[in-house]
Amino acid sequence: MTISETLIDISADAGEAILNYYKDEIKVETKDDESPLTKADLASHHVIVDALRKLTPETPVISEESGLPKYEERKEWKKYWLVDPLDGTKEFIKKNGEFTVNIALIENNKPVIGVVHIPAKKITYIGQKSLGSYKIDSDGNKTEVISTIPGKNKKVSIVTSRSHGSSDTEDRIEKMGFIVGKSVPAGSSLKFCLVAEGTADIYPRFGPTMEWDTAAGDAVFRYSGKDGERYSPLEYNKPSMKNGEFVIGHK
Repeated sequence: MTISETLIDISADAGEAILNYYKDEIKVETKDDESPLTKADLASHHVIVDALRKLTPETPVISEESGLPKYEERKEWKKYWLVDPLDGTKEFIKKNGEFTVNIALIENNKPVIGVVHIPAKKITYIGQKSLGSYKIDSDGNKTEVISTIPGKNKKVSIVTSRSHGSSDTEDRIEKMGFIVGKSVPAGSSLKFCLVAEGTADIYPRFGPTMEWDTAAGDAVFRYSGKDGERYSPLEYNKPSMKNGEFVIGHK
């Protein structure tokens, strides 16, 4: 079994752990940064981290729910796993299905493989350096996803956060020289995947995110390019692991 196949299985197992809590009344705790935390986050976290430690015992794992090692330690890492066990907890709480399991392998501060699994829909996206990006539907059918750079002489669709919208997003994109035709709301790392498969052209994010929010989806996008790897401004293993503003898909 290839590493990508193994990661797909791990993400599916984590998704099942999440769905065990989906139909029940969801009890929410609040973390120190005031973001929501549920038992589903923790269940998924344990499934993934335990599996990755068995798969590659020598490779460190950072999960949103495991705490962040000090930069002095991790700045020397050439390779590590970066995990968001339940990306889109707010969407999970709202029960709209737009939450994901994110698993990425980072090498030299760049995602080289990423899996985004959508438990409620049994759909998985995977992107891997040199192998491209694919979508696997609920029946197990695998289809390559391909994206291209949008032209500035036509209307583009932008994908926006369902829970973290910005009122000036369209204005800022139009100042970059694009004509915004429509806006597609989506939750979690699905936004990267929608650009990767061509459902949307551009994903602008002008609010805060963390590296574990973006790494897996970033890999799916990067390796979806029709003419080679797509440009991404995102970098990994920064001192704080906080991302600044970014725009995906415009070049």
